[in-house]
Parts: sequence; C-alpha cells; structure tokens
Amino acid sequence: MTRRALIFSGVALLLGSQGMAQQGASKESAPPEVVAYASDLLESGLSEFDFWKDPAAPGGKMVGTPNSGDELDPPPENDPHVTFKVKVKSGVPYRCWIHMKVGAPKGKSQANRFYVQFSDAVDKANKEVFKPRTASYLTAQGPTKEGWTWVGCDLAGSTSPQNLLNFRTSGEVTVRMQAGMEGVGFDQLVLSPAQFLEKPPSEAVVKK
Repeated sequence: MTRRALIFSGVALLLGSQGMAQQGASKESAPPEVVAYASDLLESGLSEFDFWKDPAAPGGKMVGTPNSGDELDPPPENDPHVTFKVKVKSGVPYRCWIHMKVGAPKGKSQANRFYVQFSDAVDKANKEVFKPRTASYLTAQGPTKEGWTWVGCDLAGSTSPQNLLNFRTSGEVTVRMQAGMEGVGFDQLVLSPAQFLEKPPSEAVVKK
C-alpha cells in the first residue's frame, strides 16, 4: 500500500470511529419511553379499583372500578383512583397516553374518563402543575364506544404544546389516575418523549 493510501485509510478509520462514538453517545442520551403496566401495580396503590382479568392486557390483568351509574367529581375530590411511580428526566417534554378500557354505560356514567396528575410536573415558567390532590389535572376522555383504545391526556381547551409534560427534576415521580366516570379501566400508561409524541401507539401493547 502506498503512503497516500495509508494516510487516506487512517483518516477514514478515524472519522468512522468518531461517527460511531457520536452515534453511541446519542443513543445513550436519548430519554427512554416510560411504560407502566397495570399488572405491575401494587394492591396498596388501588383505592376503589380492582384487578380484572383480561387476556388482551399485559400480564393478563387490568385495573378498573365498578359502575353503579353514579357521577364522579374531578380532583381535588378524592374519588376512586390508583397511584404508582415512574422514572422521568427533567428538561424533556413527554406526551401522556392511556390504554383505556371503555366500559358499558350505566346511569350517569359513560365509563370513559380519567383525570391524571403527576408530582414534580411544571409549566414553562417552572411553576408546579398537575400536583396530586389539587384542582390541576389532565383529562383522558375516551370515546363512547366500548372496548380498548389509546387516549391522550389533555388540558381542557388547550392547544397541543400545552398538553406536553415537563418535570422539574430527574428521578421518580408519582402518577395519580382518578376515575372520571365509574366503570372505566386501563392496562397501560405511556409517557413518550419521542416515539409517540404526536400520535398514539398503533399496537395494543407497548413494550418497555
């Protein structure tokens, strides 16, 4: 091999290794999709919710609340709810999706609504929002058709960017999902920083 060929070969190897290093760093720094399965929840985190068997759900289980046909109120009213923890990163906008099981309507309930709150969530001014047990929350409003569907967690009357979640610090936060109507259930909650930022999952189950 000539001297010039050796030089070009060395430069190519150097550039290639730098590119691979940059790709590796990019993959390492990309925040992961956050997926919580209802089947992994602790029974102590359920208040007036029960585990229900469902072969379509991860682990064969979902959680839901019975439907007596009565009305439910939004937070800070302490109606049926579930709480659990997830890990998030600060400075990363997340989109929240719930894989909801719309139940059979009864009385005043269409069995298709959740109110969702998060500890340590902040707005663009770094002001605390959506704190559990306060009057600040996102709403996941499902369709009237019974069955499974992905539903976004939205701020009523807002435009899309305001529906994104940001957190003050990285680490573990508490999610509180309160039934907006009796008879509603779910098997997954997803906080997406990338893959589902604009559109809901197309598959029934999102893998961790």
